[in-house]
Amino acid sequence: MSHPTSDGVRADVHVFTARATDADLDDLRARLASARLPEAETVQGASTGPRRWDQGVPLADLTEVVDYWRTAYDWRAFEERLDRIGQFRTTVDGLGIHFLHRRSTRAAATPLLLTHGWPGSIAEFVDVVDELTDPDDADAPAFHVVAPSLPGFGYSDKPTATGWGTERIAAAWVELMGRLGYDKFAAHGGDWGGNITTVLGGRFPAHVLGIHTLFAEAPPGLTTDGLTATERRWTEETRDFWRHRAAYAKQQATRPQSIGYALVDSPVGLLAWILDKFAEWTDTEDSPFETLSMDRVLDDVTLYWLTRTGASAARIYYESHNSLDPELRVDVPSAITMYPRDIEKSPRPWAQERYRQIVRWNEPRRGGHFPSLEVPEFFVEDLREGLAAVLAARG
Repeated sequence: MSHPTSDGVRADVHVFTARATDADLDDLRARLASARLPEAETVQGASTGPRRWDQGVPLADLTEVVDYWRTAYDWRAFEERLDRIGQFRTTVDGLGIHFLHRRSTRAAATPLLLTHGWPGSIAEFVDVVDELTDPDDADAPAFHVVAPSLPGFGYSDKPTATGWGTERIAAAWVELMGRLGYDKFAAHGGDWGGNITTVLGGRFPAHVLGIHTLFAEAPPGLTTDGLTATERRWTEETRDFWRHRAAYAKQQATRPQSIGYALVDSPVGLLAWILDKFAEWTDTEDSPFETLSMDRVLDDVTLYWLTRTGASAARIYYESHNSLDPELRVDVPSAITMYPRDIEKSPRPWAQERYRQIVRWNEPRRGGHFPSLEVPEFFVEDLREGLAAVLAARG
């Protein structure tokens, strides 16, 4: 049995500091300087708008980001931000797990688990932790925030064998939270994080007070009869996404190792693979940088690069693609937010077939797949209101 050390950290939880070597950063810049790029896309004559991206990241856009990455981006500033929040590692179920952990100054704060997805990382939450833990508004709810890096992502270990799917990750998160003294907690997530948050709510109701999710995957086989015109459009858009825009997921679900060589060997290849999603999945018209900071995107991409996790992160698709149990039901209070430009939006009547106690349903006017980066102030407000409804339902 472990015991707290003098600084309150348990002996099996270790303070972690991330420091890339100067040699690694010099190597990155050298690779960027010597990158071999293809010719421009053949839709380059397209006018301003999303059609410019029909063949993927336009050459001019990529060149601009590569130049900034090589000459101006400051990775050390991101390392310092992580340190200010608080970084730790511990071993759960035989795997080293990295996580951010910031306790609120309010004793009555609620423990909150934030789980990212792909191609995101803990970088998605860096801008919102302070406001969640110690809000300026004295009447706003406060949270003790824990944000783990998924297995194979960032500074968490890379699994060396199959088996680390979303069910196992959810169980590991319960163990992690208990190790930090949080036997009961609220959970939030989007993308894979939303999938894992759903598993947490369904499998571990004794520990999960309730959930807030951006991903409400309904059970399969539901009818569109009775849906509104908007809800029908959502189902058509989701079907179109999986039929015509999900090649990345099929690749990573079937051959993650093959694409992994390019993602670990070429920073430009990694950037293009990830930037394509930041562009397509955000609430923007011509460029993801209409709402996203180039620095925030490069924080995420550089984290993948320095930790060599392009292949290992892709394997979550191999482990868990289409694996959410059709019979799983979530009975804990659930708050669900469907951002308008997200890639999968579930009609509420469908969501209610899985999430049996929806206490708040929100359809914002702005935002896409990465709301904590696109609309951080609204994201915090929505998360607070959703979790307030969850906690009120718990009495």
